[in-house]
Amino acid sequence: MATIHDIAVEYKASDLGLTDLGVISPSDLKTAGIGFIRLQWVDLTNTIRFRIMPLSYFQKLLAVKRGGINLAKANFGLVNLSLTPGFFAMGEYLYVPDIRTLRICPYEPGHASLMGWFQEKAPVQTPSGSPSVAVDLCPRTILKNIVDRAEQESQVKFLVGFESEFVLLKSSRPIQPIGIHAFSTSESLRSGDIATKVMNEIAKAVQLSGIELQLYHGEAAPGQYEVVTGPLPPLESADALIHTREIIYNTAALHGLRATFAPRIHMTSTGSSAHAHISVHSSSPSSPPKTPENMSPLEQSFLAGLMAHLPALPAITLPTSASYKRVGDGVWSGGTYVCWGTENREAPVRLTNPASPASRRFELRFVDGTANPYLALAGIVGAGHAGIRAQSRLGVRDCPGPKSAAEMTEEERRGLGIVKRMPLSWKEGRENILADEEVVGIFGMGMLEKYLSVQKTLDDYLHAEGLDDAGRLQRVVEFY
Repeated sequence: MATIHDIAVEYKASDLGLTDLGVISPSDLKTAGIGFIRLQWVDLTNTIRFRIMPLSYFQKLLAVKRGGINLAKANFGLVNLSLTPGFFAMGEYLYVPDIRTLRICPYEPGHASLMGWFQEKAPVQTPSGSPSVAVDLCPRTILKNIVDRAEQESQVKFLVGFESEFVLLKSSRPIQPIGIHAFSTSESLRSGDIATKVMNEIAKAVQLSGIELQLYHGEAAPGQYEVVTGPLPPLESADALIHTREIIYNTAALHGLRATFAPRIHMTSTGSSAHAHISVHSSSPSSPPKTPENMSPLEQSFLAGLMAHLPALPAITLPTSASYKRVGDGVWSGGTYVCWGTENREAPVRLTNPASPASRRFELRFVDGTANPYLALAGIVGAGHAGIRAQSRLGVRDCPGPKSAAEMTEEERRGLGIVKRMPLSWKEGRENILADEEVVGIFGMGMLEKYLSVQKTLDDYLHAEGLDDAGRLQRVVEFY
């Protein structure tokens, strides 16, 4: 029976399996007019890469038990043709297609794309002594393992939906947005405008790809728009986000425009984020139902885990120096204090729909489009699950306003348990993650050191000596 608390569409983790993702079957590719397959991956800098093969060869690969393509191990360490220290020209991985991720590419007729798994060509010994082909640098494998562990150890599942904010540019040299409009105004989508045509095509393409589109609208910055897609399990949600980004990039290109997910282009207006909405669900049949009055113990301990490790996570979720031009106090970007708040956009974690058990979730405002979504979700789910596993008590109290944490006195903040800051710089974020043993354990020190090394090489490129502020911004815009 419907109640006053039913204010949003209900999504159940148990209802969203792989058979409900809207992907195309390999047997249907030819009938659907697909002649080429894009086998794509996302590297440690969040760059989308792919190899294209004809359908005939792809079908041959599928007939092989572990059929895949060869990729140099150095792929994970390449940044604009520079090889990151710790990576070498020798060695190859096998990249094996994950056929469950097949989706058509509406922006390129006759093409479909899919993700895959990085594997060793031959089994290698793990620290435990058992043989394995898993690669510890594979972002999808890292996320899958963390999600599986949460399900196996704590009988908990997660659903994640993303908001994709981006700016449409006429030119990146010089940087020229497609237009100027205010937040969600009709002016942002006038009939006949090029932006309206692009956004309409993006909306249709997302749905043709089997991804649920919830809404799209004009955002507040010049040329800025947002596309919101529905929730899925974490791995599948990250896959859908990558496909959505490719749709946005390519649809803009079809009209002679450039789409950019750069964190902030205009310092006089808002930046672009990649807010993740995550809900926590028990998969135990004996778990009591959620109620309107309070968060469930599972939700509270998940949030406690996030609060405990929030200072460390931006090394993954805000991984570039440019990320810190977006975040700050008083600019609707989540603020700089470790806290959470009911419908509070000045907190890094916003509790939304608090009295609606069916749609209650956490909006994570400390994520942007420079972050690899697989690694970002791995850190978030891993930190939250650490709280669930320890049955952590939530020591930080609700900060719903009207004052933000930054507007409070130190005594007022202490009264709510707000005693930590988010990192205020790229350098501080890197220091924080290395000092957090639990988060280091989520990723493994070997993987984390290589990731941070790649990000250092990237930062050196984006902020190379001799570049002025305009040149640095141009590099960020063109990279993301």
